[in-house]
Amino acid sequence: MAKRNTFGVDENLETPFNIKHLLRAGKYIKRHGLKMFIALIMASVSAVVALFIPKISQWVLDDAVPNKNYSYLLRLLLIYVGILAGSILLNVIRARLMAHAAQGIIYDIREDLFAHLQKLPFTYYDSRPTGKILVRVVNYVNSVADILSNGILNMVMECITLILVAIFMFGTDVKLAFVIVAGLPIFVGWILLIKPRQRRAWQAQSNKASNFNAYLAESLDGSKVSELFARQGANVGTCKELLAACRKTWMDAIYISNSVWLFSVILTQVVSTFLYLTGVYWYGGGLIVSFGILSAMSQYASRFWAPITNLANIYNSFINNIAYLERIFETMDEPITIDDAPDAVELPEVKGEVTFDHVTFGYEEGIHVLEDINFHINPGESIALVGQTGSGKTTIVNLISRFYDLNGGAVLLDGKYDVSKVTLKSLRDQMGIMMQDSFIFTGTIRDNIRYGKLDATQEEIERAAKAVCAHDFIEQMDNGYDTAVSERGGRLSQGQKQLISFARTLLSDPKILILDEATSSIDTKTEKLLQNGIDVLMKGRTSFIVAHRLSTIRKCDRIFFIGNKQILEAGSHEELMAKHGLYYQLYTTQMGKRDSE
Repeated sequence: MAKRNTFGVDENLETPFNIKHLLRAGKYIKRHGLKMFIALIMASVSAVVALFIPKISQWVLDDAVPNKNYSYLLRLLLIYVGILAGSILLNVIRARLMAHAAQGIIYDIREDLFAHLQKLPFTYYDSRPTGKILVRVVNYVNSVADILSNGILNMVMECITLILVAIFMFGTDVKLAFVIVAGLPIFVGWILLIKPRQRRAWQAQSNKASNFNAYLAESLDGSKVSELFARQGANVGTCKELLAACRKTWMDAIYISNSVWLFSVILTQVVSTFLYLTGVYWYGGGLIVSFGILSAMSQYASRFWAPITNLANIYNSFINNIAYLERIFETMDEPITIDDAPDAVELPEVKGEVTFDHVTFGYEEGIHVLEDINFHINPGESIALVGQTGSGKTTIVNLISRFYDLNGGAVLLDGKYDVSKVTLKSLRDQMGIMMQDSFIFTGTIRDNIRYGKLDATQEEIERAAKAVCAHDFIEQMDNGYDTAVSERGGRLSQGQKQLISFARTLLSDPKILILDEATSSIDTKTEKLLQNGIDVLMKGRTSFIVAHRLSTIRKCDRIFFIGNKQILEAGSHEELMAKHGLYYQLYTTQMGKRDSE
């Protein structure tokens, strides 16, 4: 799956037309069905009255002008102007109604899609680029919403127009009408020949656009790293390759699509030529129809072939958008593997006792990160998790918060509450989690601190900020707590972002505190100040601290050295140092490096 979703690999959209996806989308259409129905009625009325324009031309040329009937000519002119004005008014109202319907469908689909994305587990985001998720939420939804609203309406209208034009044509002159429709089998044959290539071409274009979107999102997210390693030139090169692919596939698709339009125009001209020849000379017998009828039938010929061409293009859009619709529903159907169990109960306020009972876990099937882990943590106890990178330290704290489900065993709170049997909200409401990525949201500093407790007072916000030594630097900023910060905290240093994130965690007043590399981006002086706040916070709370900087965990009640899928050593700092084991080697090595610096 991961390979399929890299920016260099196309997503497979080559799927057959499946009516079930269109039927499933019906619920979004029904919500705006009244507006679409009214728009259809208005479009139908507009189409009907517009078909009288060729008849007006016939009456003008055959009756009003030859007979010099100026009053009749004036009436026809007024009727003509009235038809144009009425058609314009009806089309403006129809366009407004369809714009509301289309935007309503976009809103509904995006709301459902976004709500589902909020519930998907970490594994979903771990296995695909953000850009390819965005292209489904933005590009695919836009395209699908248009075809579900305007596409369906236009398809119905083109069919109605086609039928009405045929009625008016055959009502005006049967022989000439048969001349006009004679080219239809040729056009249908061309459509059947070109359609497979046209569909593949637009799908290829969509794939390349999706790849570029994925690369763009990745590049923007990693822009600082790119500048740090002077990768701009190489990145521009990759961008050019992706853009060249987008341009090539777009031009290929346009050439094929334009061939349908061009063939239709050519065929219309050929039919019109035969129409005039037939109208003037029928088997060599001289003029057989009036000039007015010939003019009217010429206009009907154009009006007859236009909806046929439009229907061919609408059909192609339907085929492509059904593939997009399938991708949207594929995302909506992505299983929510981390969800409340059917019999889940609300977790009452816990004391903070944590038990790992024969826990086994792996991110990939058959590949375990932890195997048969057992430990018991008393309420209020502080536990440090150390070990080599990738040993499973962060995995352990993620399992306590149930970001992933176990492959075996159980994680228990207060000795009786299995984290997989309680509601996620009641579980995480009692967790104070600060992860390695100190994510800052767009908004103010105040908004970011109270993110997990929206009803927090200013006093509570400041108290949390002071505890983690963030209050002073916040007060020194232009607008204090009302200072606006951009996405990912562009105005803040990495250390400041961590302090704000830490204040956010403190404000939630958790029963179980999890600090995952909480001080990794803070200088030594700030770290000493912050340690006082951590000490206060940890009192009376069960705490788990993941740290590579071992000087920050010496006061923890117990230290677990994680490695080889197991807890290799456990004890206080003094106990583990006395053993001269793995922790001793890691600590002395790290302290030796710091002393040499």
